Amino acid sequence: MKKLILLYFVFLVNLVFPSVGYILKIDGAIGPVTYYQVKHVLSLATKNKADFVLITLDTPGGLLSSTRKIVQEILSSEIPVICYVYPSGAQCASAGTFIALSAHILAMAPATNIGAAHPVTLMGGEMDKKMEEKIVNDTVSFIKTIARHRNRNEKWAERAVRESISSTEEEALKENVIDLKAKDIDDLLDKIDNWKVKTKTREIVLRTKGTEIKEAKPEIRDKILEFISDPNIAYLLLVIGIWGIIFELSHPGFGIPGIVGTIALILAFFGLHTLPINLAGIILIILSFIFFALEAITPTFGIFITSGIISFVLGSLMLFKKGSMIKIPISTIFFVSVFASIFIWFIIWFAWRTKRRRIITGKEGLIGEEGKVISDLNPEGMIFIHGEYWKARSTSGIIPKNKKVKVVDIKGLTLIVEEIKNEKE
Repeated sequence: MKKLILLYFVFLVNLVFPSVGYILKIDGAIGPVTYYQVKHVLSLATKNKADFVLITLDTPGGLLSSTRKIVQEILSSEIPVICYVYPSGAQCASAGTFIALSAHILAMAPATNIGAAHPVTLMGGEMDKKMEEKIVNDTVSFIKTIARHRNRNEKWAERAVRESISSTEEEALKENVIDLKAKDIDDLLDKIDNWKVKTKTREIVLRTKGTEIKEAKPEIRDKILEFISDPNIAYLLLVIGIWGIIFELSHPGFGIPGIVGTIALILAFFGLHTLPINLAGIILIILSFIFFALEAITPTFGIFITSGIISFVLGSLMLFKKGSMIKIPISTIFFVSVFASIFIWFIIWFAWRTKRRRIITGKEGLIGEEGKVISDLNPEGMIFIHGEYWKARSTSGIIPKNKKVKVVDIKGLTLIVEEIKNEKE
């Protein structure tokens, strides 16, 4: 009888106060943007007194510095956090493993995997042995602490870092890495209904069956940062930034290309610093633009531009570390390479055309022009030319007023002229 009354009471509570959960989807590289998103959804859930936060994971990894902050947010959260490697075919590798292990409940969908958490350098180079050992040991301590705190398999966690092992959902469940398997989100919520979860200060019984799931709307800042962190966008911003700087240096005084280039480079570096960059790729791309600039300044009939294109294509292909799962599409590389080539040829053609045009401004623009004598040149006087009055000096003796003269040279602010003889004379 008491049990029936209790069930009826729970039913009434659920009816009057339906449980609410927030969901956050992480489906890319983990970086500062991810940290802002996790912090935002936990803050929102706390503010609205949600019952839990569900984080779906499908990530190749990311920055360990951002991962530490995310783990800190989850471990100190008063709202239960459920991590779910989802959908089928998803991975929870490297930095994602740390986040997943820190959750109050960890689940995986069919045909997913978790692990391979060995630290790598973002620049793709080889680490010094002692430095590598320090980083690995520190990372092992970090992941073991998380696993111990959540009563998960510490030995597996250590091997995930030291040996880069990765486990399927079946293996992870068997080795006490995850808490359960679930085919989809509805199945997950049904299975964890009435589970007891211990947060930092209290024990909570989850009410997840039939829960209303709300998706935390990202802030405008997060949308912008996420957009910039896209590898293709970061790559294009890098190209635009370098072009802007080179154009400003080759044509000083414009200002706008330099400003745009500087802003683009700052945004590009923000996006790229969350990705496994290969230093050789960056150097080759920068070298290619140096070749382009040299071709524009000192045309060599294609030598520098050809070298620039080859360097640019190789640099683009090598931009991200081998095996990082992040690559620039060949179509994007082809488009940017063609655009760069056309742009350089246009600059060369424009410069050649400009050189062939007769100069009509400045000192050179006055030489060869004809004017009219206003006051006798004996040998100096005034002439009228180009709508202006100029002091002039004759090279052909005295030239009377109203005679036509031709400018042959300029000395300071004085025009050197000679009289134009008529054929009849």
